Amino acid sequence: MSENPVTPICKPSPAQPECRQTDLPWKSPKSSHEDPKAPELIAAIMRSPNYRQADEDVDFLDRDEIRGIRLQLDYTKAETLFQEHGISHSIVVFGSTRVPEPVAARRKVEDLQAASERDPGNADLAQRLAIARRVLDKSRYYDIAREFGRLVGEAEHKVGDHMAIVTGGGPGMMEAANRGAADVGARTVGLNITLPHEQYPNPYITPDLCFRFHYFGLRKLHFVMRARALVVFPGGYGTLDELFETLTLIQTRKIDPVPVILVGEDYWRKVFDPDFLVAEGVIDPEDRDLFWYAETATEIWDDILRWYELAGKPLTE
Repeated sequence: MSENPVTPICKPSPAQPECRQTDLPWKSPKSSHEDPKAPELIAAIMRSPNYRQADEDVDFLDRDEIRGIRLQLDYTKAETLFQEHGISHSIVVFGSTRVPEPVAARRKVEDLQAASERDPGNADLAQRLAIARRVLDKSRYYDIAREFGRLVGEAEHKVGDHMAIVTGGGPGMMEAANRGAADVGARTVGLNITLPHEQYPNPYITPDLCFRFHYFGLRKLHFVMRARALVVFPGGYGTLDELFETLTLIQTRKIDPVPVILVGEDYWRKVFDPDFLVAEGVIDPEDRDLFWYAETATEIWDDILRWYELAGKPLTE
């Protein structure tokens, strides 16, 4: 019995991942030869904002009903970048955006002094001059914050580059801390936020580590998630907001206790009176001990190291 020869099967090569030998029908729009109205009808569709791909449609992403997705994006982008850069610990620094370096503060006083001398009866100028002098007095904290940033930056290299200065990314005290870390070649982080009035980051943040948030809540979360200490220089509403929120989180043990250091006891004693709060029974004596005061960069850094030694924990893990 003879066998029929088997015809070999021609097996195809893998398809090209991007190219085709024959165009698909939708590769070209419908021709005006087929319908004179077709080009304009297609153009109208292409112009419609609803034709935009969802992740490229900013107007859609800004809608109220998409808030949940925006919240997730706000969290995830920063979290991903922190992880990619290997930053697992932070020293968070807050303080006024209105207190510049001493040279700039002194120049402002001199300009207002000259203007006031030309118009001695101008009460508004006199008030602005008085405030400028108070700002000049506080500008010494710029140098302290810058020196503290240097100390943290130098320590970052010693602990394996897992720790970094983190600020709100603005000018003033936060700029000084970022600047100090940058002075010694350390990475430094800024968490900016989109505001109705444009906010520019200070120039001393590592470019790949300057994040801009849509929501204050997610920005606050990223401040405390990695915080190994909170260092608070003289400041206003925004500084007080971050200070009291962090103290509340520690008070309620929503987060593990960390050192909270207020720089400039004279200033902070005038801003709020914790002993009065204890006496009034609205906080407990132990809550008063959740923070303390310091005056110099070295004192701040030594206090942080001492706190971790007493707690029996490493500054970084």
